[in-house]
Amino acid sequence: MSKVFEHAQRVIPGGVNSPVRAFKAVGGEPVFMKSAKGPYLYDIDDKRYVDYVLSWGPMILGHANQDVIDAVKEKIQHGLSFGAPTEIETTLAEKICTLIPSIEKIRFTSSGTEATMSAIRLARGFTGRDKIIKFEGCYHGHSDSLLIKAGSGALTFGVPSSPGVPACLAEHTITLTYNNTEELIQVMDEIGDQIAGIIVEPVAGNMNCIPGDADFLHTMRSLCTKHNSVLIFDEVMSGFRIGLEGAQGEYGITPDITTLGKVIGGGMPVGAFGGRSDIMDFIAPVGPVYQAGTLSGNPVAMAAGLTTITKLEEPGFYDTLFAKTTALCEGLEAAAKEYGIPFTTNHKGSMWGLFFTQDEKVTRYHQVIEADIPRFNAFFHSMLEHGVYLAPASYEAGFMSITHTDDDIAYTIDAAKKSFAVLNKS
Repeated sequence: MSKVFEHAQRVIPGGVNSPVRAFKAVGGEPVFMKSAKGPYLYDIDDKRYVDYVLSWGPMILGHANQDVIDAVKEKIQHGLSFGAPTEIETTLAEKICTLIPSIEKIRFTSSGTEATMSAIRLARGFTGRDKIIKFEGCYHGHSDSLLIKAGSGALTFGVPSSPGVPACLAEHTITLTYNNTEELIQVMDEIGDQIAGIIVEPVAGNMNCIPGDADFLHTMRSLCTKHNSVLIFDEVMSGFRIGLEGAQGEYGITPDITTLGKVIGGGMPVGAFGGRSDIMDFIAPVGPVYQAGTLSGNPVAMAAGLTTITKLEEPGFYDTLFAKTTALCEGLEAAAKEYGIPFTTNHKGSMWGLFFTQDEKVTRYHQVIEADIPRFNAFFHSMLEHGVYLAPASYEAGFMSITHTDDDIAYTIDAAKKSFAVLNKS
């Protein structure tokens, strides 16, 4: 065990401040990073990695973008936090509301977990109902209501998937199968009038990358309208990574509430939830549903987010970014085919994922967990050795930045070929 990891474990549970960083899913020890620039990470031994984790999504402009750094430097000259309103909060809020039509009003938080937790509370307060629907494989943060796993049938209420979550709270959460339209219709037909809201990742990024089926998402919208339930799109990952309007713009669906994070902080800790004015006005101090955050709307984070989003509006930005993602995924599939490795990829916008499976396309959670995870783990470590940093778990999505060059992508595909060649012999 490295000295730095051993030291960390003495004072931090597991040596990490978020479980996936511990490499438990892939084995081995985590790599401790020191710096980053553009598409590259540098570890404490100065080894360089082509990075496809990108701080789990926010670094769409690449690491340490100079305009973002300059905006942060300018802002910190005036203080780090005030605990009082600042004008830049309104500026970023107005920018987001302009770009995403479904968001008429928005409230900032300090994390995506806070955003989804608050959105669920708001949906319950607005409707006067308790039950929510979520989907297997979709991760919405670690609040109690959402750490629930599925039961054995469509109408089986959830049970806690983590100690510390009260069973009585889990009884109000129903977990269904992602991309299963028929199951969703069945449940809503039977108990739709009891459902406060449905929360979904329109492009799932926590069972690797699985785009939502268009019919599934459009049916969800119709059923929520029919039963006066609140439709919550969790776009903490997909927001501004699928386009300026997020996944909802790509699918042409208007949710009632949207949760955001990652990109809107430009690398700083930020989350947000926003939606219809009549729903958002149920939040204190205007309405009865309480929600607060001492550091919400932090001016430094607002500056980083505003600068990031402004750069995304540059002509051709997304066309270039998405072409890079497509080139990577097609190159990886071709490399795997060359070495006879059962393998496929998914991608939507700048989000992407890879699967060691015989399936031509992965669309549901059970396919993810039935894939060849030991083979993924071996591939992960081989790529790491070759200087390519992938998410250290087979159920996490990858991300592309605008700073990844054609050479970076070619290097990654070449590293994959070397890794596939080894896997082919094992």
